[in-house]
Amino acid sequence: MRKKSDISPVRAKKHLGQHFLRDLSIAQDIAESLKFHNAYNHLLEIGPGTGVLTDFLIKNENMDFKTIELDRESVSYLRTKYPALTVIEGDFLQKDLNDFFGGKPFGVIGNFPYNISSQIFFKVLDYKDLVDEVVCMLQKEVAERLCSGPGKKDYGILSVFLQAYYDMEYLFTVHPHVFEPPPKVKSGVIRIKRNNVEEMGCNEILFRKIVKQAFSMRRKTLRNGLKPYNLPEEMMSLSFFDRRAEELGVAEYIKLTNDIEPYLTK
Repeated sequence: MRKKSDISPVRAKKHLGQHFLRDLSIAQDIAESLKFHNAYNHLLEIGPGTGVLTDFLIKNENMDFKTIELDRESVSYLRTKYPALTVIEGDFLQKDLNDFFGGKPFGVIGNFPYNISSQIFFKVLDYKDLVDEVVCMLQKEVAERLCSGPGKKDYGILSVFLQAYYDMEYLFTVHPHVFEPPPKVKSGVIRIKRNNVEEMGCNEILFRKIVKQAFSMRRKTLRNGLKPYNLPEEMMSLSFFDRRAEELGVAEYIKLTNDIEPYLTK
């Protein structure tokens, strides 16, 4: 029988898309999923809510640990519960991540609000040389999509972007009844770890544009999806362009970017 936490006086804020975890054993599993590599010794928890996950993270005395929470009521509760903990009141999406630990690499952990989880990962990508690892719980469908590979129907834009710089791993599924209030969908816990790629080997801005354009018409072939680039007929006639966006891996999108760029600079 799983142990439950006491119901907190802090109410879940529906407009934030937040559902508070009440199962302590799952919280412990999430905390222990972090790989405390030598690359960093700083950790940021996003959206700690009532501190169910925080209880396990704060025990590591060798880790410089901070939290960031948007909800004012939760901030007040956390500061009372953990007087020695740095609780930053604010929106993670609006912050310069260099400010959290003086520009030093750090890990990120949290039960991400469903409605902004993708935005959090786009923010992480903007600071990919700073964020070494992310362990998080989010909507199962989104978690599976991020970790999905080429050829799978749920493989998408953010899957490609993240997999260019991070190793992705789906860890386990969490069911609705362990939350307060229970969400209508299952959750998934994933871990992403910075890989050794420092430079993508192509124009990254163009890479992102091409990936987005290709997936904007994912049911069609690249020949149709990339029409706005007005590529020469001899290039578009290649059998490669008979493929769909979801069939290409990161390396193929890099090659495609390099192949296309010369035609855009003429």
